[in-house]
Amino acid sequence: MDRNGCVGRRLDGTSVVGAFGLAGVRRDRRLPGRRWTRGAVAATLAAALVLGACGGGGAGGGEGGQLSGTITIDGSSTVYPITQAVAEEFMAEHPGVNVTVGVSGTGGGFQKFTRGEIEISNASRPIEADEQAAAEEAGIEYTELQVALDGIAVVVNPQNDWVDHLTVEELKRIWEPNSTVRTWRDVRPEWPDEPIRLYGPGTDSGTFDYFTEAVVGEEGASRTDYTASEDDNQLVTGVANDKYALGYFGFAYYVENRDKLRAVPIDGGRGPVEPTEETIASGSYTPLSRPLFIYVNNEAYRTRPEVRAFVDYYLEVVGELAPEVGYIPLPDEVLAEQVAKLEALR
Repeated sequence: MDRNGCVGRRLDGTSVVGAFGLAGVRRDRRLPGRRWTRGAVAATLAAALVLGACGGGGAGGGEGGQLSGTITIDGSSTVYPITQAVAEEFMAEHPGVNVTVGVSGTGGGFQKFTRGEIEISNASRPIEADEQAAAEEAGIEYTELQVALDGIAVVVNPQNDWVDHLTVEELKRIWEPNSTVRTWRDVRPEWPDEPIRLYGPGTDSGTFDYFTEAVVGEEGASRTDYTASEDDNQLVTGVANDKYALGYFGFAYYVENRDKLRAVPIDGGRGPVEPTEETIASGSYTPLSRPLFIYVNNEAYRTRPEVRAFVDYYLEVVGELAPEVGYIPLPDEVLAEQVAKLEALR
């Protein structure tokens, strides 16, 4: 536990080891250890919600050149599982560094990032103009790094046997402000005259921002009479326990809970497409495929060895760790572009 009351330590002694450094990007060797799953990461999510309130840490290189210090990260619940997995692997290699990963939503993370309270912000959407202005006013320069690809899964309860697919227009009618959709029959007349109970991310979520812009046509435009949470696991539970529920959240949360949920194929204009790793990577799952990001404080990267080492390590291992927590790795050429951004900061 650090001086802020934050804990960031590996749960066991297993490790993933890189066969070569940042310039090589991909790893080809790993020691025997656990396979990261969404369930394993979710076990620490409650702690992360507390860690989101913790302050930033110190810098330094310990005795004998060993890294030390605290790195504070916050933001997207969607990006959290990747960053948490990277953090635990990094701390196993560098026990003198404490990496805390909080979950306050993409918007909440950017608020802290642009106030200089954290070194890295997880984001499931690009930084917006007002957030850019806040960073500029605070004198904070940053670098945007893509780390993986994700899709937004629209899900129903497995007992739902009437929904074979939804069109984007139907999703819009369901979720738009002042929607008149109250029952499943309001969507299609042949569907049950039963209430449609909705679950989705809160307004601080990047998933909420992305979904509303892609589906409704305006970021932040949404009906408000739905069960909202920044914790996607709560949304999973809600839909899994309600035959008449409909929800949306990051694809990886669906993958980890596919025994409790059913993903709805989405027709973006070229016929219904189910969310899979292949359809998300190819972009055919439209319009609900998206990149995921971390934002790095440039000064922290340049002046704090532990921050630089962590971010370099992140890009080195994310291609392997992302699929293990349900995300799609970046194409090699895109990952190489992210590495080049860091090399330009040196």
